[in-house]
Amino acid sequence: MKLNELKTPSIILNLDALENNIKRFHNLAIENNKEIWPMIKTHKSSEILKIQKENKATGVLCGTLDECEKSLEAGFENIMYAYPVSDEIAIERIINLSKKTNFIVRIDNLETGKLINEKARQKNIKINYTIIINCGLNRFGIEKENILEFAEKMKGFENLNFVGISSHPGHVYSASLPEEVDKFVKDEIETLSYAKKVLKGAGYEIKYVTSGSTPTYLKAVKDDTINIFHPGNYVFLDAIQMSLGIAKEEDCALRVLASLTSNPRENTFMIDAGAKCLGLDKGAHGNDSIKGHGVIVGHENCLIESLSEEVGKVNDDKKKLKIGQRIQIIPNHSCSTANLTNYFYAYRNDELEKIIEVDIRGNSQRQEI
Repeated sequence: MKLNELKTPSIILNLDALENNIKRFHNLAIENNKEIWPMIKTHKSSEILKIQKENKATGVLCGTLDECEKSLEAGFENIMYAYPVSDEIAIERIINLSKKTNFIVRIDNLETGKLINEKARQKNIKINYTIIINCGLNRFGIEKENILEFAEKMKGFENLNFVGISSHPGHVYSASLPEEVDKFVKDEIETLSYAKKVLKGAGYEIKYVTSGSTPTYLKAVKDDTINIFHPGNYVFLDAIQMSLGIAKEEDCALRVLASLTSNPRENTFMIDAGAKCLGLDKGAHGNDSIKGHGVIVGHENCLIESLSEEVGKVNDDKKKLKIGQRIQIIPNHSCSTANLTNYFYAYRNDELEKIIEVDIRGNSQRQEI
C-alpha cells in the first residue's frame, strides 16, 4: 500500500528517519563510553522500545509506572522512574519492580523517602534511588548547595539504597536559537559536577550520574561528568528541534498526513487535522519563537494559524496550496502527537511497511477490578 492511499488525517512514521536517529544518538553514547537509558515517554511503544534495546540502550527512563512495567516485559534490567512516588499503590508497584529488576526511583524530598522506606521495610526489601537536583528547570529537584545535607538526612531511611544523582535540563526548551543551547549544557554539567564533587568528598559512592534532554545531549555526552543519558525526543525529532539546530526536515520521523478541505477566504485554507492530531503546545516548555502549530513540508512559509479539535486553519499568502491536496505536517512537539494516537503508519519511500502500536499510553495497562 502506498502512502497516498492512506486516509487523512493519519499519523505517519518514516522508518528510515527513525532508525537513523536512534543509531546516531546511541552510537554517540558508545563512542564516548557512556550509557544511554532513553526516556520512553516520547513514543510509548513496545516496538520502538525493542529497536532502542537492539541498538544498545542499556536501560530506560520512564515517565509512568506503566512504562516501567512494560520495560520489564521487554527485558530491560535497568529501569529508572523519573519522578518521586507517594501514593500507596504506586509504592507497591515500585516494590514489585524492585524484586525483579534493577529499579531506581528518583527522590527530592524527605516525606517521599519516609513513605517509600516504611513500605519497603514492611516488605523487607531495599529500593534504589537517586537524588534529583535542580539544574534550572525549577520543577523537581533540590538545589545543588543542599545536596550533602539532604543526602545525610536520607541516610536515616535504612531500606532505601542511594545509587547516585539525576537531573533534567528541560529549561533548554526556552531557548529560541541554536547558539543559546550551550548555556543549558553548562547548567546541566556544572550542577551535577558540583553535587558529584561534594558527595564524593564526603565519602559517598556514586554509581550513577544521570541526566539528559535531546538538545543538550549532543554536547553534554562528550563531557566526563554524566555517565548515563536520557534523551527522549530524539527518536522522532520535530519542529522545536529544527528551531534549535538539532534536526533537519528530513530527520523528523513523525508527521501528520492531512488534506486541504476548504478555501473559505482568500489565502485561508482549512485542513482535516486539528488539535487531536497535532496537539496545542509549542514545545516541551514552549516559547514565543515558535510560530504556528507545525511545519508543512514543502510549504514552510504557510502558517498553521490555529487549531480546533478536528480541523486547522492555514494561511497561504504565496497561493501555493489547493483544495484536495495532501500535506505532511511536522508537529511542533512530536511527543504530544504520538500520545494522541493508537498507532503509527510506518513507511519507507512512500511504501507502507507496517503499523506500529502505541501501546504504553497512560492508563493503557488496565487495572482489573
